[in-house]
Amino acid sequence: MRIAAAAYPLDWFDDWGAYAAKLSDWVARAAAQGADLLVFPEYGAMELASLGGAAVAADLEAALHEAARHRDAVDDLHLTLARRHGVHILGASGPVWAGGARPVNRAVLYGPGGIVGHQDKQIMTRFEREDWDVTPGGPLAVFDTAVGRIGVLICYDSEFPLLARHLAESGAEILLVPSCTDSVAGFTRVRVGAMARALENQCVVVQAPTVGPCAWCPAVDENHGRAAIYGPPDRGWPETGILTETPMDAPGWAIADVSMDAVAEVRRDGGVLNLRHWPEQAGRIAAGGAG
Repeated sequence: MRIAAAAYPLDWFDDWGAYAAKLSDWVARAAAQGADLLVFPEYGAMELASLGGAAVAADLEAALHEAARHRDAVDDLHLTLARRHGVHILGASGPVWAGGARPVNRAVLYGPGGIVGHQDKQIMTRFEREDWDVTPGGPLAVFDTAVGRIGVLICYDSEFPLLARHLAESGAEILLVPSCTDSVAGFTRVRVGAMARALENQCVVVQAPTVGPCAWCPAVDENHGRAAIYGPPDRGWPETGILTETPMDAPGWAIADVSMDAVAEVRRDGGVLNLRHWPEQAGRIAAGGAG
């Protein structure tokens, strides 16, 4: 299977057609390189706030509502592209009012046959809690697809090992980490988390960030990162754990071939067996006492 992770810039659109043309071009370019699974970043959907005009895009609350307003059209476009190219797409996450008073941060997984499912962010950053009032959503899920068993950890979620562990124990072979970070330090935290999750769970982890400035929308005005695909640094995998990555802050696709058989094999007979040995931690802590 070939995976494509987007280092994705946020653009201003004067109309829906401009957004549709951009997304269609990005998907077509990845599909032309043989990608089977495409991953877009966290809060990439916030570029849709531009469709409400400058004043809306510059207002934190109004921008949330404007981006959310286009959800049905976003779904239709992604489904059309997934069918046209025969690919699975994790769409850029964005705000969704899911029955509560405040929005969740939701990423939707699209396949050639329809919507596979969605994943809401679990643990909110300080900005989401204190300034934006975006709230945690529904539970973690594993999606059983033709390209593998997929789990999604949205940005900050990747920094919490027990979330990834739950997905791995539920059968996930691939963890998708869409991210949006406004500093190199923030990007590095997610990168380190994503690489650690690949090590601990002996799986593939895909990081897709927003990149570049977006001065017209204060919620996502600065974006730093590089797209990358990680695996466990073990037998049959790169010694660094990095299968591929884009240059820092440069838009484009990071593309790599991965094998679910290789995931199964490293879990069965790796140089180390982190996934299998994880439960030993609790016993050792209990045996060791408080010290």
